Order: sequence, then C-alpha cells, then structure tokens
Amino acid sequence: MTTGSLRVLAGIAGAALFIAAIWIFVIAPKMNARAADGIGRGEYVLSTTEGTEFTQESLPGQVTAVFFGFTHCPDVCPTTLGDMMGWQERLGDEAQDLRILFVTVDPERDTLPMLSDYVSWLPGAIAATGTPDEVKKAEDAFRVFAQREPLEDGDYTMSHTSKVMLFDRDGEFADTISYQEDEDSAVAKIDALLQAS
Repeated sequence: MTTGSLRVLAGIAGAALFIAAIWIFVIAPKMNARAADGIGRGEYVLSTTEGTEFTQESLPGQVTAVFFGFTHCPDVCPTTLGDMMGWQERLGDEAQDLRILFVTVDPERDTLPMLSDYVSWLPGAIAATGTPDEVKKAEDAFRVFAQREPLEDGDYTMSHTSKVMLFDRDGEFADTISYQEDEDSAVAKIDALLQAS
C-alpha cells in the first residue's frame, strides 16, 4: 500500500471518528432529551386510592416513581412492587420522600377498592384508575404500551410496559428503572433524585 493510500485511509478513519464523536456527545443526547420532553404531560384525569384526582399538575412536589400495571398480573407487577419495597428498605428514612404511583392498564376490572387492596402492603403507595378513555390518555402521556391479550379460557391478560418511570420534584421525567434492574442501580437513581431536590 502506498503512502498516499495510507494517508487517505487515515483521513477517512479520522473523519469517521470525528462524526462518531459528534453523534455520541452532541446529537444523541439532544435527541434523547427531546424524546423525554413531555413524558407525563397530557389531559388525563385519574382517580386515586387516596380519594384525590391525579393529573399532570400532580407530578411536581415530590420525587415520584410511576408504574403502569394491573391487579391480575401474574408476575411483572407483583415482582416490581416487591422490588419497590426493597428500594424503600434500602433508602431508609429517605423513602418517606418517594411517592409511588401504580396506574392500572386494566380499568375495566381494576376498581379503586381492588387497587387499594393491591398496593396496601407497600408503604405510601397509591394507585389510580379512570374511565378507559382517561387511562388511555394517561398511557399516551407517559408513553406506555398496553394491550389486551385474549386467553384460551375466554379471559384476558394485559401486555404492558414494565419500566418504572422516575420524576424529579419539579415533575420532570428523570430516568427509568428496568424490570428487575439491579437493586444497587435502582436505589442509586432514586437516591440521586432525592439528594438533588
């Protein structure tokens, strides 16, 4: 290979590295920030197990963990609520400053009394439901996937997003916790929000 060819290859490699750096450090973060803008914002009105309404105006004021699920869920929802209890135990007294909101994706079956029973064992947790239209508006606002799946016996289950969404005290979307994410990682994300506020 000639010296000229090597220079051309070096130039191409340098340009590729420059473009990659611009993507990683400038473009991708801006795209991610834009994608997160507005999560939780919408015209939904939900009723909570506390006897209050939950709207986009309810998000500010407290660090909040929002999880969408349903009371007939066989695995993801009870596991996630159990994980949340573990996070609370790790956070200790700080956990009192963390609001936990469980929003049903199955408003046809999940009444407020059922939801109240479902989250009652998790300290400080509240649950919310509404008409199917209002729940759909909330799903759209939080960018949550939920879909009814028929079962062979004529019953149905729900497929749904399994991530917990974290919001800071200003009500701004801050981060997510994946299903069964390492407890150290999950607690660190929550703690960072509690300490920053």
